[in-house]
Amino acid sequence: MLSQKTAFITGASRGLGRAAALSLARAGARIIAHFGSNEDAANSLSDEIRAIGGDVELIRGDLVGPESVNGVIAALGARAAEIDIVVASAGAARLKPFGELTLEDFDMMFALNVRTPYFLVQQLAPHLKQGSSVILLSSVVARAASVATSAYAATKGAVDVLARNFALELGPRGIRVNAIAPGAIETDMATFLKTEAGRERMLAQQALKRLGQPEDVADVILFLATDQSRWITGQTIEVSGGARL
Repeated sequence: MLSQKTAFITGASRGLGRAAALSLARAGARIIAHFGSNEDAANSLSDEIRAIGGDVELIRGDLVGPESVNGVIAALGARAAEIDIVVASAGAARLKPFGELTLEDFDMMFALNVRTPYFLVQQLAPHLKQGSSVILLSSVVARAASVATSAYAATKGAVDVLARNFALELGPRGIRVNAIAPGAIETDMATFLKTEAGRERMLAQQALKRLGQPEDVADVILFLATDQSRWITGQTIEVSGGARL
């Protein structure tokens, strides 16, 4: 399905990024997997992809600092011209009541969740070919207000706006840009799902009565990466089990 395609995924060592990397690799894509600091998790991902016969390369780099995207692009070097699929999965959530959120919390989330995908797409865009697909990660909280998510939700609302604007700017070149908005997904980041009370609260808000898994999101990322979604761009697709309908 994706043979002869190369996918670059940020935050690929865990969570949704890891699931996306595995899904795209199973579909035949060559994977360039970015990770931040967890080298063991990145090596584990690499081993798993190679075990299924996939091709993978790891790139390490910070994505929070003001010049961090430049460093990752420099690490890609000439390989940037090989990329057909971009999955901007790296992100952070500091979920606190707005009265407790610090300036550091706010700036870190906007740096990683908004500034990083903005400049990543800006710098990769000149290299992308017709038919390329860019996939950003939003969240259901950009649509539905929730306690302790004000700043995080604002970053994801910004991602929705970026998806539409990037799609408009890159559309004439045949490049599609979309966002995926997951609901409650069982990942390391979802600490609120670690308690029975938290799990029950999330289930009560969903039409489908189970918690989402990273693979539920990865399958939609795979769809957006393939030609099956060739007429979809500028959209935010919610993958939430029918959360807060």
